[in-house]
Amino acid sequence: MSGPRFAAFAGSWSQPSKTRILIEEAASRAIARFGGSAHVFDISDLGPDFGSLRQPQDGPHQHHIDEFLAADALIVASPVYKGSYTGLFKHFIDLIDPAALAGKPVLLAATGGGDRHALVIEHQLRPVFGFFEAHTLATGLYASSSDFGSDGLTSEAAIARLDRAVSQFTPHLPRFQSAPLRAVG
Repeated sequence: MSGPRFAAFAGSWSQPSKTRILIEEAASRAIARFGGSAHVFDISDLGPDFGSLRQPQDGPHQHHIDEFLAADALIVASPVYKGSYTGLFKHFIDLIDPAALAGKPVLLAATGGGDRHALVIEHQLRPVFGFFEAHTLATGLYASSSDFGSDGLTSEAAIARLDRAVSQFTPHLPRFQSAPLRAVG
């Protein structure tokens, strides 16, 4: 087996997006640690009609749902919007069968303008994935605007927390050899 399959989803429509940068960094670090591959996508990849009444049954979003469901582990993040995840993030999650994520390990993350929304992971995201009986990793990552620079995620504290979260995939991916963490970038 060549390594685990990760799916990383950012519930942001903006481009560029700090949320997308965060999941790309998380996926890169997960691959550096475990090998394998990652399917990284965000709301804008789901098609221009995603979330509208015109949305076709088998639109571009279906490929991303299939990749999401086939993954061995998930990385999900949403920007904070009015104290919670975005509506289109929830719309994507609503397309998932309730039994499809049972036991799947999930790294939860969120981004926001400041630190006042840091509990969005505990109060909003963790309950949603608890409903699906997914196994959310103990460490989630909230990153505020100050954690990013022109080169992406630059805060040493946020990077250390991300590495800790990624390492928590280890017991959930037993059939894959965990390699020592390699420097990314």
